[in-house]
Amino acid sequence: MIEVDGSYGEGGGQILRTAVALAAYLETPCRIRNIRKGRPTPGVRPQHEAGVKALAALCNAEVAGLHAGSGEVTIKPGRIAGGNLRIDVGTAGAIGLILQAMMLPATKALSPLLLFIRGGTDVPWAPTIGYVQEVTLPILALMGYSGEVALTKRGYFPRGGGEVSVASQRADLTSLQLLERGTIRMIRGRSHASDALRQRRVAERQQESAMACLKKAGVPCEIEVEYRPAASPGSGIDLWALAKNTVLGANALGARGKRAEDVGEEAAAALLRQLNSGAALDEWMGDQILPFLAVARGESTISTARITDHLRTNLWVINHFLPLETQIKEEKTRAIVTMRCLR
Repeated sequence: MIEVDGSYGEGGGQILRTAVALAAYLETPCRIRNIRKGRPTPGVRPQHEAGVKALAALCNAEVAGLHAGSGEVTIKPGRIAGGNLRIDVGTAGAIGLILQAMMLPATKALSPLLLFIRGGTDVPWAPTIGYVQEVTLPILALMGYSGEVALTKRGYFPRGGGEVSVASQRADLTSLQLLERGTIRMIRGRSHASDALRQRRVAERQQESAMACLKKAGVPCEIEVEYRPAASPGSGIDLWALAKNTVLGANALGARGKRAEDVGEEAAAALLRQLNSGAALDEWMGDQILPFLAVARGESTISTARITDHLRTNLWVINHFLPLETQIKEEKTRAIVTMRCLR
């Protein structure tokens, strides 16, 4: 039984997500203690509960201690079956975080996996569904990952109600050599808002503000505008830079009292920070890709915009499950991570 202390480092839900994902992938029992111990609302939250339940259904696992507020969860995975699964995260629980726990085990499913997930598609402190579609999936495809994510309905904080379908195939992940970004060819984006904000031109104002900032960088830029019905009013903008060898992304979300122009500027500034680093992966993908690199065949080397606390915590969790040889070299504007599994 692998034991993981959920209070390590930032002590967030990421420890639980990474631990259960690796436990399922490796078919290894795991106990996570002190879950989110230092947070204002410690223990398992509803979105964590929904994610682990879905993962348990995927891998026929026995789970103990899984309920809202619980500080300890034990999972004993079985074979990863695949098939069709429906997940209701409840309110605006982040669909992007559910996918973080599901995508790695899905590569070992005995049959194709089809997920139908209801929750928040564009909510704070989580990958947006646009980031998953335009950055996460293309990068993982370089390792042999095969999956598609389709958005049916957007869900903003606090009511959520977004709907996403995910199709995933079994895959044999290979190592990744991604040091150099290559020339930036185009910046694309999607500025979105609920129908309730159409009259105020919120999506257009986000778009115009972001484009004004990005054009200063001298790179061609195209940002589409989208309005959809939503249970809660909300908005956001996803940006991604298409380079010769990679894709880098950034985003920003609207909030009550926050000017649409500020949302666009925030996303553009975040993307430019990633591009100015010269790295092949943005700081978020540099963290999220680590479990995939850990189980892939061969040695991987990537460059990322910076070494975040999330990245260090993820490495710490992964080392509980797999014997890794890892090197981190921090350069002036980027960091290089080399990883090889010794098993």
